[in-house]
Amino acid sequence: MPLKTGRFYECANVEIDKNKCTVCGLCVKVCKGAPLYIEEKMVKVDQNRVFGCIACGQCMAVCPNRAIKITGRDLTPNDVIDLPRIPDRADYESLKSLMISRRSVRDFKKQRVDREIIDKILETSATAPNGLGSSDVQVLVLDGNEKVEEFTLELINALKKNKWLFSPIMLKIYRPFIGKENYDSLKTFASTAIGTFITNYDKGTNWLTYSAPLAMLFHSSPYADPVDSYIPATYAMLTAQSLGLGSCMLGTPNLLLNLFGKKIKQKYGIPLKNKNGIMVIFGYPDIKYRFAVKRRLSNIKFY
Repeated sequence: MPLKTGRFYECANVEIDKNKCTVCGLCVKVCKGAPLYIEEKMVKVDQNRVFGCIACGQCMAVCPNRAIKITGRDLTPNDVIDLPRIPDRADYESLKSLMISRRSVRDFKKQRVDREIIDKILETSATAPNGLGSSDVQVLVLDGNEKVEEFTLELINALKKNKWLFSPIMLKIYRPFIGKENYDSLKTFASTAIGTFITNYDKGTNWLTYSAPLAMLFHSSPYADPVDSYIPATYAMLTAQSLGLGSCMLGTPNLLLNLFGKKIKQKYGIPLKNKNGIMVIFGYPDIKYRFAVKRRLSNIKFY
């Protein structure tokens, strides 16, 4: 049965060049949609096996003779590209250095991010893995401080209209229905943060999107894995760091869109059903960090 996504339902088409195929079996081994199998010393295709072809491209990437062509579900044979040379790939130490050097930046210079750099961020974020073969992640790019501020003002206005929902009285009403952890989060973060966002914005200080010159909202269809938006967002942050930009992940904008932002979603072309998402803001850091801060996980257990 074809794997349905927010964009596709039919299987991708698989073509095997019998003259090039040596039946090495590598394509069958890596194919997890499972339409490929070996029978009578030939690689065959049956789209009724498991999910059929989900257009992950694994078979094309592993075939030494380029004997397989996949077309459909946003994939073509032209999407097979050469791997970077081993000397050109980041080793462990250089990758670790990049990660350690990245901090959440919320103070930016009044300098616009060039379109060439934006394109590089989007290009590398698109390499993020997902569970559907073809990505269901969409990106809203707010290019320029004026666009970010316009978007922010709409969220602030929505907050003002609905601030009463986070009042102490309403929190007490919610408490029996939402559980202790959700109640604690609303009481200690949401109610305080919302008041802070509104008060500071009215005074000319943007604590919601921090007057960033660039913002990207990563969001995905209900068919996608809930984390599918977060992975390309993380790739985007690391790419920005490599290009001299600072960045910061913001969960609040997407939360507000889901709660109060129907009209805002419609204005910016965000599908109303898209709930899972995260915003990343970018810009040239206004403050220079001289040290890194060591982080640790909550707990690690080997079993």
